[in-house]
Amino acid sequence: MSKKPLIISTDPGIDDIAAMTISLFAAELDVKMIVPTWGNVSLAHTLQNTLDLENFLHTKVPVVKGANQPLVRPAISAASVHGETGIAGFEFEKANDDLLEPGLAATKMYEAIKNSPEKVTLLGVGPLTDFALLFKQYPDVVENIAEVYIMGGNIGHGNHSPFAEYNIAGDPEAAQIVFHSGLPVYVAPLEIGDKAHLTQDQMDKIKECGEVGKMLYSMFSNIHEPDGDTRIKIYDPTAVGIMLHPEFFTLKPANVEIELAGRYTYGASVMDFLSKKHNAQIATDVDTEKFAAWFIDSIKTANNGRK
Repeated sequence: MSKKPLIISTDPGIDDIAAMTISLFAAELDVKMIVPTWGNVSLAHTLQNTLDLENFLHTKVPVVKGANQPLVRPAISAASVHGETGIAGFEFEKANDDLLEPGLAATKMYEAIKNSPEKVTLLGVGPLTDFALLFKQYPDVVENIAEVYIMGGNIGHGNHSPFAEYNIAGDPEAAQIVFHSGLPVYVAPLEIGDKAHLTQDQMDKIKECGEVGKMLYSMFSNIHEPDGDTRIKIYDPTAVGIMLHPEFFTLKPANVEIELAGRYTYGASVMDFLSKKHNAQIATDVDTEKFAAWFIDSIKTANNGRK
């Protein structure tokens, strides 16, 4: 089976840790590069979290330092949700920077994509700053990209502001660039993460998945949602789920525009399902039982693959 070459932009973040873990051990994927960016917490933390995760998992995927701030406005933070370092509930052994490659993220991604014999897929589970910089600095790169999968945006209300989801609100200008890249874009919006939550029984099964399961159980048990919801919501892995198992989801075409000027709606994802032009496929529903079974099985696979 031919593996899908993949570049991940991420801001770990607890659910990012789960999305990366699944991707690194998925039989269908060949992760070529991980680009940690600012997002849930500062770049200093997301970079170290990425290196620490790879050290824990014993993987050797190159890491390139991404953006440390949005394109236009000041950075926001979700430390109150994920903890000061981004990974409350678990302490990794601190890794060295052997996997860290020098260079600008946009240039390193461009080189990897242009040198790939197959079209590369992009997975964005944080603010989309680095993908936007890639598209703006190297517009010809789209010829060598298969599709883009993101966790971000919202059909209804947001979780950062009444109308904006956190990943998109973090860098709305970058998101607008990605949605208008001309590439196929697949979106796991906020509502899908809300629905694809874990029950306590499912959490207990994850805890039984060896050292990897214990790590994720500890982290997910320490998420503090701003609305006080105690359910364990799995946001970022839903984007991986759409990439690997679209049959678990209901996908609908829409035209997506990001609000860039509104006083109260800045960063809102305007998803027009009635438009005759479409620039994205939006997940509007998920088979929660199939998704949860896949998620738990993926954690087992990662633990078995950890050598």
